[in-house]
Amino acid sequence: MPQRSYTSFAKRTHDDIGYRNKFYNPRLRPGFYRSAHSVADPQFVVVPNTREETPVSDSIRVSKDAEKICRILLTKTGSSVESSLDDSGVAVSPALVEETLKRLSNAGMLALAFFRWAEKRNGFMYTTDSFHYLIEALGKIKQFRLIWSLVDFMRLRGLVTKETFALVIRRYARARKIKEAIETFEKMGNFGLRPELSDYNRLIDTISKSKQVKRAQELFDEMKRRKKFMPNLKTYTILLEGWGQERNLTKLKKVYKEMIDEGFEPDVVTYGILINAFCKSEMCDEAIRIYNEMAASNCEPTPHIYCTLINGLGSEKRLGEALKYFELSKASGFTPEVPTYNAVVGSYCGAARFDDAFAVVNEMKRIGIGPNSRTYDIIIHHLIRAGKAEEAYRVFQTMEKDEDCCRPQLNTYTMMVTLFCSNERVDMALKMWKQMSEKGIVPCMHMFSSLINGLCYENRLDEACRYFQEMLDKGIRPPGQLFSKLKEALVDGSRKDLAIEMSLKLDRLRNNPLDD
Repeated sequence: MPQRSYTSFAKRTHDDIGYRNKFYNPRLRPGFYRSAHSVADPQFVVVPNTREETPVSDSIRVSKDAEKICRILLTKTGSSVESSLDDSGVAVSPALVEETLKRLSNAGMLALAFFRWAEKRNGFMYTTDSFHYLIEALGKIKQFRLIWSLVDFMRLRGLVTKETFALVIRRYARARKIKEAIETFEKMGNFGLRPELSDYNRLIDTISKSKQVKRAQELFDEMKRRKKFMPNLKTYTILLEGWGQERNLTKLKKVYKEMIDEGFEPDVVTYGILINAFCKSEMCDEAIRIYNEMAASNCEPTPHIYCTLINGLGSEKRLGEALKYFELSKASGFTPEVPTYNAVVGSYCGAARFDDAFAVVNEMKRIGIGPNSRTYDIIIHHLIRAGKAEEAYRVFQTMEKDEDCCRPQLNTYTMMVTLFCSNERVDMALKMWKQMSEKGIVPCMHMFSSLINGLCYENRLDEACRYFQEMLDKGIRPPGQLFSKLKEALVDGSRKDLAIEMSLKLDRLRNNPLDD
């Protein structure tokens, strides 16, 4: 991998996408790059990871400090960002860096800027996990050359693990760069990491889960033909799951037959994947047949399998049967679990029996197993689908008042912003956006798309462009359809000059030479 000056990279990156912010000064070179290409700096300490248990009080403090940092990054601009971080009173530690980077996963540029700020502070330590979170964030904006600079530095400090390669492979696969993903896998040996069958399985699983099941199948067939590894039961279940997610039951049955012909007997995981595949394909009767076959072979169903059947039957509006399997799960002696109850909530909502759904929520509270944010997200989703916008908003307000584990999350805000924008209530969407930013929650691409489209519809073009610029500043690549609509609205609104300006900014981001 050819070396590249970090300074020139940072300058190009930030200048091209429109940063005019002292906090993002490209001349503030990060220690990781300086250390990777010069004598090790004794100022910095390296630890492999920080997965040890943290006292609850420390964990709460870290969470609050990470939220404070994200809030500063999302609400402050210009030179006030760094000064606000300096004055924030947070104590930099490996746990804080990791938690903050995790929260900035959807904003690679902010994650990088925070990392550069943090590594100059007392208490900072390089850890495998902190680099992994940074790689994840940068991978989402396809900054692969910078990622490889990080990996090279990690190698010098003995921080590279197989998980490092798994992360890079996943980001390549998500970017539909399957060739590069496979090449990355083949580089593991150069780092002293010998691939094993579990690593091959993870490679195939990653490609399959990136909606490239056909490529995963081709890779499996090639490796099997070349005898690079001998597949095990897990290998086959990965392919079964992939074809099931694609709802390609013909391919699924072919792989299942090959698995049986190779002498593998299905286990509870295999049965669960088959049941899920048929439920997703709205073939619950076939899923029930497999459930009965599993029971007949003395293979005990798991809570996950019951949850899958409840979800599938609920989706087909077969509420009575869904509740039957809920009772079976309880009769089987399993400890009640939140996902199973959430499936029941979803089944009631699918049948438009919202009062019963809330009764289940109350039961969850009574027996002390929830609810969680996902529970309320399910209800909000179904209320919106049923055209009950006001009721959905009331549920959202209930979540806002919750002091425990049911506060609105990114998915909740995304649904609500989309709801208000589609109902021509952009001011309410902007109110939601402000609340979210104040809580340090980073918006995703779908939220930006909904808000920008809503602003265009109301002819609030300057605001639409401002949020489009913010999207670019975070390194989020807008979908082509979004920019087409924005450009069309600008031209129709006699703002051709602004349309050209936005086009140039987008082109600079797309043509960034670091995006392979």
